[in-house]
Amino acid sequence: MASGAHLEILDLRHFAAPVLRPVLEAESELWKQRLHWDYNVSARLLMQYLDSHTLPGYAALEAGQVTGFVFCIYEETKAVIGDVFALPSLRADGGSAYEVEETLLRHLLELLMNSPQVDRIESQLLLHPSGSHTGIFLDAGFQSYRRLLMMRTLDGYFAAPRVHLPVRLELRPWRDEDLSAAAQLISSAYRGHPDSVVNDQYRSVHGSMRFLNNIVRFSGCGVFSPPVSHVVIDRISREMVALVLGSRVSPESGHITQLCVHPEYRRRGLARNLINLAASCFLRQGVSEISLTVTESNTDAIDLYRAEGYGCAHNFDATVWLRNRMA
Repeated sequence: MASGAHLEILDLRHFAAPVLRPVLEAESELWKQRLHWDYNVSARLLMQYLDSHTLPGYAALEAGQVTGFVFCIYEETKAVIGDVFALPSLRADGGSAYEVEETLLRHLLELLMNSPQVDRIESQLLLHPSGSHTGIFLDAGFQSYRRLLMMRTLDGYFAAPRVHLPVRLELRPWRDEDLSAAAQLISSAYRGHPDSVVNDQYRSVHGSMRFLNNIVRFSGCGVFSPPVSHVVIDRISREMVALVLGSRVSPESGHITQLCVHPEYRRRGLARNLINLAASCFLRQGVSEISLTVTESNTDAIDLYRAEGYGCAHNFDATVWLRNRMA
């Protein structure tokens, strides 16, 4: 397939990792500058998929050189657009990285929307600021939801916050065997929640387990940190009622990958206690800043984070397409 006189759009599975290395290195540098994240772990994982020639997507080829790529992942009847990135154009007639990325996205959206087995498409392009590629999604019939990356520094942060819990509740560190109970908690906590609109994994125990495996076992968002991660248990029912999970996204930066409280246990200060505990644990690991993401419409959570010293460092868009236009 081709777009323009000198830009070729080809199946990503035709290319091996070494050909895309310069593009991934440039993207990793942008992740470091813009988000303070070490993207090298994700880049290495991508290169493994590229070498297996199984990653669905497209590559932009100019003057014999790959200058951009876009890929997706299939999950049953859902496709998740994982990334799009391009270098400045090599064409004599100019052209920006943005234009190459738009061309790549158009090709992928055309493929996915014309695939009968795909009923839902999700995209969260964290690296790209809100609005940068939103138009192409809106034109294709997607719904768009603005999300925030909030961050706070840990300089001078109190090293050991006192955790105050009701007598019935107990706090303990994360254990490997907590995955099943955590999946149950997440599916309950996100029922009717704004985030369950942009990520339907939160709507079921099965989907929540997939999300947790990606975070905890497969480094889907940095390197999981068990010492930072904690759960709250009801002493009587032995039910998990709250949790916080954290990952290292660079030597200097920590990221809260999950913070949730069961609806029946809210308004008791559990989220505040857990977020401060995670920050303290990150500080002991030598982390100097901590971040998290939140959907803009989740105003209660944003108010809590602002009260705890978090400010908006970056914003991006989550987009969703449904074949039958019903959630």
